[in-house]
Amino acid sequence: MKTRPSIVLFGDSITEQSYRYGGWGASLTDTYSRKADIVVRGYGGYTTRWALFLLHHIFPLSSTTPPVAATVFLGANDASLPGSTWERLHVPLEEYKENLRKIVRHLKECSPTMLIVLITPPPTDEEGRLEFAKSMYGEKAMKLPERTNEVTGDYANGCVEVAKEFGVSSVNLWSRMQETQGWQKKFLSDGLHLTPDGNKVVFEEVLTVFNGAWLSAPDMPYDFPQYSEIDPHNPEKAFRERCL
Repeated sequence: MKTRPSIVLFGDSITEQSYRYGGWGASLTDTYSRKADIVVRGYGGYTTRWALFLLHHIFPLSSTTPPVAATVFLGANDASLPGSTWERLHVPLEEYKENLRKIVRHLKECSPTMLIVLITPPPTDEEGRLEFAKSMYGEKAMKLPERTNEVTGDYANGCVEVAKEFGVSSVNLWSRMQETQGWQKKFLSDGLHLTPDGNKVVFEEVLTVFNGAWLSAPDMPYDFPQYSEIDPHNPEKAFRERCL
């Protein structure tokens, strides 16, 4: 019997939090129950610069069972503005794009058949970020934004450009979410992280890519026999046929 395939979600806090109630990672896990293992590898505060150090640990080139698919969801932190309270996270746009290229090259080397999906950072609600800062730091909070939606859009465009360059899939969350009126509060809880509605958008967009490739959950086999396939008088038969 083949091992159950794995799908790795690689990214920052938006990926790390995806297993919370209503999270997009949790929804994928439910969708692929008994079909594939959803492996969450999200690291709060990480940028593409720091993510490079994790590649050989999460996607070892020596693995005989590499993931069948991986999402790469980075850039929200890279887009932090120089001179802001989050300056230490800033990664210049061209470096961000080059880091994404290095990640894609590594994943392709890990497995030439891996389905790679680059996800852009979501749009930034600047007012929401300022409100969040005030709730955290009170009067000490900076009055200037740490991120702007315009700059985040530049990083989103860069992400899509790299995906096209390598012929891999992409999800442009920055554009997709702004198609909905009132996206700021509907999709973002603090101007950056996702609400349940925001998580639903990510889930639906990623699932659309998976379904359009070769990872449609309904078409994938169950790992072990369904109970309806098991003859109560001869249960060994179903397991022998499926597992040996």
